[in-house]
Amino acid sequence: MRGDAVRRFQRPFTLISSFMILWSVVTCASGEDTRKETPEKVLLFNTLEFKGSLKALTKWARILSEAEEQIERLNACASDAEKDCPPGGASWVALLRECGRVTGYEQLKVLNAFVNKWPYRLDKDVHGMSDYWATPQEFLSLSGDCEDYCITKYFALRELGYDPGLMRIVVIRDQIRNISHATLAVYLDGRVYILDNISNAVFDQKRYTHYTPQYSFNENNRWAHIPVKKPPEKLGEREVSQ
Repeated sequence: MRGDAVRRFQRPFTLISSFMILWSVVTCASGEDTRKETPEKVLLFNTLEFKGSLKALTKWARILSEAEEQIERLNACASDAEKDCPPGGASWVALLRECGRVTGYEQLKVLNAFVNKWPYRLDKDVHGMSDYWATPQEFLSLSGDCEDYCITKYFALRELGYDPGLMRIVVIRDQIRNISHATLAVYLDGRVYILDNISNAVFDQKRYTHYTPQYSFNENNRWAHIPVKKPPEKLGEREVSQ
């Protein structure tokens, strides 16, 4: 991800002074299939969220407009009768089959490790431009960079039955590496798990204290994020005095 792209998407949310009015918190509805629950009342990377429109995310709009037809063709590769399988089709079928053998948290781990086998490649080297977002078919046939891993994982989970409302592609600032990055956040069983292309491990978001979210999105909404200040530490039952 590039810094100018991040700044461009942050502009509509500069009225930080009004965040207490605009803050909306999602609630949990329990059910047997956790993939169909609404997100828990959990702060994503300990931030307040500002819900906004998807209009500014033109690259994401292209993905949404093209992915449905492409995935339909990719799914058809599972049939022996499919003779015109597009590039990446065999990998897509293998991905869904591998993930379909497990459920829940184990499924997230299998998915993350499977997609992470593709080598990281810069957009300029693959597509001849500095910031290109790839569809799952494009990624599986050509590979890509951080947001492309996220997009493929997002649509794979969607195909496996996950509600899009339980997933977010999150553009973050990695405070350790001092770069912009993208991860996939998945709400499951009252927790938020992070699927990251730099590691096959899948951890709760609390492990990523060095990630500062700048904006997140799914196919329904976009959100900007404001970090929440931590409360004063306590010693036993007494607050720390200044």
